[in-house]
Amino acid sequence: MAWPFLKVLLVAVSFLGCLYPLVDFSFSGETRDQKPNFVIILADDMGWGDLGANWAETKDTANLDKMAAEGMRFVDFHAAASTCSPSRAALLTGRLGLRNGVPRNFAVTSVGGLPLNETTLAEVLQRAGYVTGLIGKWHLGHHGSYHPNFRGFDYYFGIPYSHDMGCTDTPGYNHPPCPACPRGGRPSRNLEKGCYSDVALPLYENLNIVEQPVNLSGLAQKYAEKATQFIQRASASGRPFLLYVGLAHMHVPLSRNLLSAEAGGRRPYSAALREMDSLVGQIKDKVDLTSKNNTFLWFTGDNGPWAQKCELAGSLGPFTGSWQTRQGGSSAKQTTWEGGHRVPALAYWPNRIPINVTSAALLSVLDIFPTVVALAGASLPRGRRFDGLDASEVLFGGAQAGHRVLFHPNSGAAGEDGALQTVRLEQYKAFFVTGGARACDGSVGPEWHHEPPLIFNLDGDVAEAAPLERGSAEYQRVLPEVRAALSGVLEDIAGDSVSRADYSQDPSVAPCCNPHQTACRCRAA
Repeated sequence: MAWPFLKVLLVAVSFLGCLYPLVDFSFSGETRDQKPNFVIILADDMGWGDLGANWAETKDTANLDKMAAEGMRFVDFHAAASTCSPSRAALLTGRLGLRNGVPRNFAVTSVGGLPLNETTLAEVLQRAGYVTGLIGKWHLGHHGSYHPNFRGFDYYFGIPYSHDMGCTDTPGYNHPPCPACPRGGRPSRNLEKGCYSDVALPLYENLNIVEQPVNLSGLAQKYAEKATQFIQRASASGRPFLLYVGLAHMHVPLSRNLLSAEAGGRRPYSAALREMDSLVGQIKDKVDLTSKNNTFLWFTGDNGPWAQKCELAGSLGPFTGSWQTRQGGSSAKQTTWEGGHRVPALAYWPNRIPINVTSAALLSVLDIFPTVVALAGASLPRGRRFDGLDASEVLFGGAQAGHRVLFHPNSGAAGEDGALQTVRLEQYKAFFVTGGARACDGSVGPEWHHEPPLIFNLDGDVAEAAPLERGSAEYQRVLPEVRAALSGVLEDIAGDSVSRADYSQDPSVAPCCNPHQTACRCRAA
């Protein structure tokens, strides 16, 4: 236990002046020109239809559409869960929540985080000689050893959880709106459910809170600056690097610092989408200037749009989950309908990934871990099993076959958190539980358990409008395969080394740079 304490002490001392206090950019001759760099950009609550290359009605993603034209676009790519913490845990471990122990979100006062016996992608690459950075949202634990600096990231700049989980002086667009942080001795405010007042939203640089509350109006540009600085420093050093960018976009609240949007008459969501697209474009431009031919850039999303936010939520495209919406409730974020799981995804690596290719391979955020590990020439952690696959053959070999089966866990809708309630088998989709997520109109779909399950054929029904007739030959042929796949993965998990997160809460662990000030205020560094 001495090393974590020593590391905390060293980091604290180093903040007296260094921009990258933990990052060793020194060159080792063994790494130059041998290992690729990786930039993974994860959008938050972005709909499949928010990408113009996916959905012609969207006109706000010029940089992402250019990336699609210069690389590979995936049209059947899925989040590993449909809410924040479980999706991120799966990306960084290559394992479903039933294995990595993260079936639901962590809170501001969470004592724990991603279990410490789980190995992150950053830790694997760090051991392989990479310099590693995280810019943006973490949401896998901020207290003690759960902080990103102790989970494989040499450098961290960002917010430890979703940016609606603390008050700010620049609240932004939300539905319903939340007020600004209290000041001085003001009395407690009457808050809408989901609004925070006790602890302002913190911005970290490594272990230090450098601003609380965060100025949301300038956050996107700060992220762009820190990301491009990291790429510049790492590229100049000759060391291979991993940069993971957890965007605040398109999660609410949306920034109000979008004057051009208001002047142009665009709605706030459209303006925020353009701001996000610009941020991604700045990161790609820096990659192109510094390490274009040796950097693999992967863009995707953590889950679908948050439907209950109404006009501040994104586009599902054609994946509307019509069966569910007829019953009431949402078919987007938190659910296992296509709108909750199918996300935009792009891969860009000049002279390695073919240009302007659309892939229909069935792939998942779970595949990022094993693919990156393989390309880095590293080894998967021992003593555990993985749910992702190495997608190299799809990326470089033109293969169209990805997964045959994907399992979608419950992520806060009806049923048990983390339970594998939906099975994707080739073009078929089987639901054992539906309902439980709130729609814009306030309705919550009734919790229905389906035995036998609802089964849809996505080849002719992407809207998931009409399940197969249970007595049909097609249904009877598919059902045994669905049951066999589900029983097989549950048996595999039962025999695996699984983890369990500590979800206990303690108000004293909430990030606070000045407990003597209302809402923990401190000046920006």
